[in-house]
Amino acid sequence: MTIAEPLRFPARLKQKGRTVGRQFQPLLIMLFISLVLLGGIGSRLVYLQLIEGQIYREKADNNRIRIIPKPPVRGNLFDRKGKVLATTRLTHAAYLWPMVQLRPDWPEQLARLSKLLAVPQAELQQKIEQAGANTPTLIRIARSLTPAQITALEEYKSGFEGIEVDIETVRSYPNKQLGAHILGYTGELNAEELAKRRAEGYRMGDIVGKMGVEAAYEKQLRGEWGGLQLEVDGSGKAIRVLGQKIAKAGEDVTLTLDLNVQKAAEAALGSRKGAIVAIDPRNGAVLALASNPTFDPNIFSGQITTATWKKLNTQGNPFINRALQGFPPASTFKVITQTAGMESGKYPPNTILPTFAYLHVAGTAFGEWNKAGFGSLGYVRAMAWSSNTFHGQIGKGVGGPTLIEWARRYGFGSRTGIELKEETPGLIADDAWKRKRFDMKWSDGDTVNMSIGQGFTLATPLQVAVMFSVPANGGYLVKPHLLKDDSDPNKYRKSMNLKPGTVKTLREGLRAVIASGTGKALNVAHLPPAAGKSGTAEAPPGKNHAWFGAFAPYDKPEIVVVAFAEHSGGGGGKVAAPMVKQVMEAYFNKQPKKNQ
Repeated sequence: MTIAEPLRFPARLKQKGRTVGRQFQPLLIMLFISLVLLGGIGSRLVYLQLIEGQIYREKADNNRIRIIPKPPVRGNLFDRKGKVLATTRLTHAAYLWPMVQLRPDWPEQLARLSKLLAVPQAELQQKIEQAGANTPTLIRIARSLTPAQITALEEYKSGFEGIEVDIETVRSYPNKQLGAHILGYTGELNAEELAKRRAEGYRMGDIVGKMGVEAAYEKQLRGEWGGLQLEVDGSGKAIRVLGQKIAKAGEDVTLTLDLNVQKAAEAALGSRKGAIVAIDPRNGAVLALASNPTFDPNIFSGQITTATWKKLNTQGNPFINRALQGFPPASTFKVITQTAGMESGKYPPNTILPTFAYLHVAGTAFGEWNKAGFGSLGYVRAMAWSSNTFHGQIGKGVGGPTLIEWARRYGFGSRTGIELKEETPGLIADDAWKRKRFDMKWSDGDTVNMSIGQGFTLATPLQVAVMFSVPANGGYLVKPHLLKDDSDPNKYRKSMNLKPGTVKTLREGLRAVIASGTGKALNVAHLPPAAGKSGTAEAPPGKNHAWFGAFAPYDKPEIVVVAFAEHSGGGGGKVAAPMVKQVMEAYFNKQPKKNQ
């Protein structure tokens, strides 16, 4: 038996068996590598195209597209008779493409621009950085260029690449400082303001109202931006216009202000510190609102130098609107004291009280201004002679809470609602206020002090004008306003529900002030019969403040005028009453005869 031999394969077959699949390995490896590379490239393309595509498209557009913004023309301001109070004028401004700061020679160019435009380098750089180097929009770097500056920029244009000079409109106040505290002024948004107002559609370079009516009616006056979208070549030369939006001008606004009355008010103030307010007692329309020291709002339409700013701020705070600041109202407050007395029922219109040289209350002697007293007086004669001891008794009798309540019902201690944001509320103190401020309770002495317009009480000239409007119009509290509105006057007034006897007594007392009391300066033949009240406020350590408020004609009042002279010295009847007279002469267009 033969033993079987092991199965043997030919050498050729054995070799072939060991190489199965190896010939495809290089192909598979190359395919795998290709797939990885293509996947990576694809992923990168997806990332660049979908995720960062918009960013790169914007950068590309910024290199070939320029936007030349066109600011809107601001709306005009007119007085009640159509006279121009604020408008616009043409001037030149310097603009810059922010991307020029990427040039190597930018530091040298910045230094030259700063010197030529008289704008600090830091300020110029801040504007550019705020816009961003890649923005395609021109930014304004200087306004109201002088002819010399325009010429210099044109002459050295090759050395100032990226700089453009163009015409723009700026705010103009043809009457200069007249009515400055009412009109206010405009200026460019700073970085902080822009951050707050960007959501409202404001942009870098926007000019906005900063004060007065300009700020109050910013929305109506502003208008809408326009501009040109240009395509440029590599050298920055315009190829074609891609789009255009016409700027929309702002709305014109007509005010209640009477320019002639405003002129008279400012002339009456002269160089005195103080304020004069004139309003229509029937509906609260403001006819004049003057404050001194004042300023010319035109200075804010250009570049303000440090020297100009320092000079302005050394002239007695010219930006403070004294017509809207609180001061001790002195004896003008006696209108409120008498109202509280009669409306409380404790002191009806026929009340007669003795007066004294001094009224002793809570350990304090409140003196009569004539240092003797006036004998027994009723409301009318007490108002005519401005008796302190009469009104002190009324105030003490009704009590602090009642007197405080009526002061607040007349609008003291709160804003009147006029459109100007500069208005302050004044102050009507009470027991809670005194305890918090001085850790002391309210006393009868505080009440007596308040009854004659002294102590803690502070009222603005505008609030005092609103107070005088109540007896003038028969018992209505008016809301002063500056927007001319010929609709129903009841929109701006509300009844105080005073007793007829209260209104009648107040009016008779205020008329007696001028006919036979402390306001004889207004008892003149060329003016309609008027009624009013003087006030002389103690204001240590300085001189007294002088007040006078009046309305006319007595039978059908159509104007209330309040004059306030800060630290003027003298009495209200001698210092402030002639100022009121001067304003009324302008309003009624009446002047005294030469022999008067």
